[in-house]
Amino acid sequence: MVKAQASIEIERSPKSVYRFIAEDFARNYPRWSPEVKKLQFHTQGPLRVGSVGRQVRIDQGRRTESVFRITEMQPAQRLTFESDSPSFLVDYLFVQDSEQRTQLTFTFELRRLDLMMRPFEALIRHAVQDGARRTVQNLKRLIEAELEPAAA
Repeated sequence: MVKAQASIEIERSPKSVYRFIAEDFARNYPRWSPEVKKLQFHTQGPLRVGSVGRQVRIDQGRRTESVFRITEMQPAQRLTFESDSPSFLVDYLFVQDSEQRTQLTFTFELRRLDLMMRPFEALIRHAVQDGARRTVQNLKRLIEAELEPAAA
């Protein structure tokens, strides 16, 4: 298993950060993760536990396609996606630091490496960790630029 985690403080409320990530996921995800070339949901209506989506990504020149589902959705607290092929977990944890500050922790777990990729595990681990750091930095930049802080 390859696991990466990155945290960042965002100067917005957990509710605002959650809304940007979870409720507006279809619109915003390709913006904070430009590796996403195609995203579609097979489930109609707002995202919820059980919603199923499909994405096509190009990561460091390698094209991957995956079908994922939402396995946990707790407003202003947590959003989790899982996929079986390739086997991965993506988790966004929202912790309130203050009324207008959120500690966002992003976790990515690649649960299995193909046999032919195992010799490159250290490189993959490094690339995944860099990707996790970029993800939280991109989210912070977008959210703080686009969402107004709540009036004091």
